[in-house]
Amino acid sequence: MNLVTRLFGFGASFNDANAAELVKIQSGQLYLSRPGNIRSSRECIYNEAMATVRRAPSVEHNFQLVITRVFEEGEEDILEEEDENEDKVFLVGEELEFRTGILDGEPTLVWRDLDGDVDETYEFVATGTNKATVDFFVQCMYKAMYERKYRVSSDRASDRDLLEFVWQDPGTSSRNDAEQQSTKPLSHDDAANVGAMDKLKSTSGPASPSAIPSVISAHAELYLWDQDDGHFLKQADVDAKIVEKQSSNFEYYITASVAGTRQQLLAHKLRSELNARWSTKLGSLTWNHTSEKGLISSWCFKFEDQEGFQAFQEAFGKCLYQHLNAMSWEKTKAEDQAYVLSSYSEDVEMQDADNEEDEDAVESALGEESEEEDESDGNEGPAAPASDDRNSQLTVGYKNDRTFVTRGDKIGVFKHGDSGKLEYAATIKDLGFKKMKSFRPKNMMLHDEDSKLILMNPNERHSLFAMDIEYGKVVEEWKVHDDITVDYIAPSDKFAQMTGEQTLVGTSHNALFRIDPRVGGGSGGDGAMVERKQYTTKSRFSGVTTTAKGQLAVASEKGDIRLFDSVGKIAKTALPPMGDPIVGVDVTADGRWIVATCKSYLLLIDTLIGEGKYSGSLGFDRSFPANAKPQPKRLQLRSEHVAYMGQDISFTAARFNLVEGQEENAIVTSTGRYVVAWDFAKVKKGKVDSYVIKKYEDDVVQDNFKFGDDKEIIVALSNDVLALNKKNLKKLPRGSLTTTPSKLKSRSSVVNSPY
Repeated sequence: MNLVTRLFGFGASFNDANAAELVKIQSGQLYLSRPGNIRSSRECIYNEAMATVRRAPSVEHNFQLVITRVFEEGEEDILEEEDENEDKVFLVGEELEFRTGILDGEPTLVWRDLDGDVDETYEFVATGTNKATVDFFVQCMYKAMYERKYRVSSDRASDRDLLEFVWQDPGTSSRNDAEQQSTKPLSHDDAANVGAMDKLKSTSGPASPSAIPSVISAHAELYLWDQDDGHFLKQADVDAKIVEKQSSNFEYYITASVAGTRQQLLAHKLRSELNARWSTKLGSLTWNHTSEKGLISSWCFKFEDQEGFQAFQEAFGKCLYQHLNAMSWEKTKAEDQAYVLSSYSEDVEMQDADNEEDEDAVESALGEESEEEDESDGNEGPAAPASDDRNSQLTVGYKNDRTFVTRGDKIGVFKHGDSGKLEYAATIKDLGFKKMKSFRPKNMMLHDEDSKLILMNPNERHSLFAMDIEYGKVVEEWKVHDDITVDYIAPSDKFAQMTGEQTLVGTSHNALFRIDPRVGGGSGGDGAMVERKQYTTKSRFSGVTTTAKGQLAVASEKGDIRLFDSVGKIAKTALPPMGDPIVGVDVTADGRWIVATCKSYLLLIDTLIGEGKYSGSLGFDRSFPANAKPQPKRLQLRSEHVAYMGQDISFTAARFNLVEGQEENAIVTSTGRYVVAWDFAKVKKGKVDSYVIKKYEDDVVQDNFKFGDDKEIIVALSNDVLALNKKNLKKLPRGSLTTTPSKLKSRSSVVNSPY
């Protein structure tokens, strides 16, 4: 029975994702060989030791070779403080030049000491170990190398596939020798005489980066965030590239290969979810990667020079734009190209920003789980019915100090107590009207001095339904238009809900219009629609918001934003799409700032025209000069924070706090179980990392500031509603999660790496 046949009996343990340790040699000795050192060319490190291949704890498809010292009874207590007694951990990869041998009749495992000179090696002598165990250990090492290189399971890797990782002493055998022996099963006896195999076919794993033309290539240092250490740790000097998948429709990958070699360390698909962040000061790019099993890691390129950094940043922006918009960069207007690329620059000079000396970067941090004293602030929402409904919509009152939360086809009403806590007030159970059955509101908005709650029924998209809050019943149906749906609504101006203003504004997928419920109908089935601007193209509008003057910003799923001075006219400004869908949009009362929410980042836009004929005007009133469009800023979470959170970012619609007569000073949003608030005053000065976070034990559905308050945030969780004081959003001390890529640590090559 040959080795391949025997290995089928062991294969299940390697491919068992729950098995941390894959194979172990229980008895052996560890030596360090230094051929150039005459006095101690072979030093015994551990007289008794074990060798283990185990899965790396933090990143999928990575494995570690671990050498553990075995102590005699009582010896461990005596030597416990010596550094030499710690486990020696090596990331399994081709750079180890792993091979096997024989010493005095005993099988040996040999690999490079990557911290030493090029010819220095470790040697583990597997004393008293049977051949089958050693053969299986060797096979596990090759499978580990295969998975790390190609980022796929080795379940289907054949013996021929694994031949690529059998080390060949230069000059001892030729490529033809390897090919002639490729049909033989692997064993530690013949491994040293077998050469490298042909590169894997595309069906077996990603091609070598050298085989695919690169869009950009630059020299960089590769770092990986180590959560336990609290730093980015250097993994290798690499050739950083962006490559395009062959025969694809604008599909790109970020790759890293050990400098000057074909040894690929990673290949991450280029997409918005990478959460890419650029630092001109450091010449670095950080990003997140999510494995097939949902593990999130944080990576960093620190480029060799500014020229390489700038070229890579520009290529990244172009490639991502082409991927998101499925169109060539060359077909985009020059001014739109400049707008898109400017969003990646962290050194945007904000208009009117104070010329203070830069402070240290504000510490952003992740809050701990809700503490016991905080939990008392929460109040349960309406009781969950048997259908297992969850909270879904949140609306905070302007005048009546009430908060409304939808749960299925019911609405929970909460009042704001004097102590800053929410108190349950009532549940509105029946949302039906005449012959229409009760429904689950798609959206809701307070109206007419908080006396009415306007509801959107997803089954009746051409109408709105007005609930009388005092009676807790739907009392009116406003038919808007027979042929145009109502997808999103907003008050006629930022503070209209505090007045008796009857009109409101809305959008369909391609129309912006005003609604007046006092108008019962009109010719052509216009219903309550009194003004509109309709587009013939597929605009895919995804949100609308208004300023205190009634100016409007309309966002779309394509990522563009239109600015109007009033309903019924053409847009004064059309800001081009990044390509990511916008899921929410808000504007400051004075119209100066817009925050648009995309899945993995917020886009902050200054609408002030800074030069030209209309300098000093806003983009709502005049068009920006073609060569002087605003420079949007991306508000993102640090990649190391995302890795700590352990989940992809999916922001809810971000909102400014709203205090009549005062400038907004905060932005709040949420993702998963985390509420995130940015200090808007500091963000305007360029400090985009000025955010704080609080974590809950349940997903956050929606959040918003209490009207007239910049400190109290109303938070709707899936099964709870509570008020949160902004001061309770936690910050961790320096040296934990607040360490930035400026605190990069060097770790020789990839040995002892956690990935």
